[in-house]
Amino acid sequence: MALNAGIKTMNDSATLVDVIDRVLDKGIVINADIAISIAGTELLNIRIRAAIASFETAAKYGMAFPLGTNLETAAWNEAMVSKENCPQCKKRQPVEELLESGCPWCGWMSDKARQVNA
Repeated sequence: MALNAGIKTMNDSATLVDVIDRVLDKGIVINADIAISIAGTELLNIRIRAAIASFETAAKYGMAFPLGTNLETAAWNEAMVSKENCPQCKKRQPVEELLESGCPWCGWMSDKARQVNA
């Protein structure tokens, strides 16, 4: 198996879906300060801070959510479960499930799951 598996190089092309997935997974923060002044007198000062991320990523980094966001939904509770990619098929699964029983998609099993099932 190649050591750089999953790493894009300059010769590889990324689709729009890859870019969006990466941005939502890692998040992006944009800070901008714009000042307009004439002869040393500041006429306009604009400060912009924007964050783009999935709710899961935003929660992981402690970002504030808009007022009125319902954090008691089943989908929100599902997003709060810690997830990792399966080492074999790369599908995102809850960490606890991967460790305890393995991947339901490809059948990969952790050493801990093998010991429990032995």
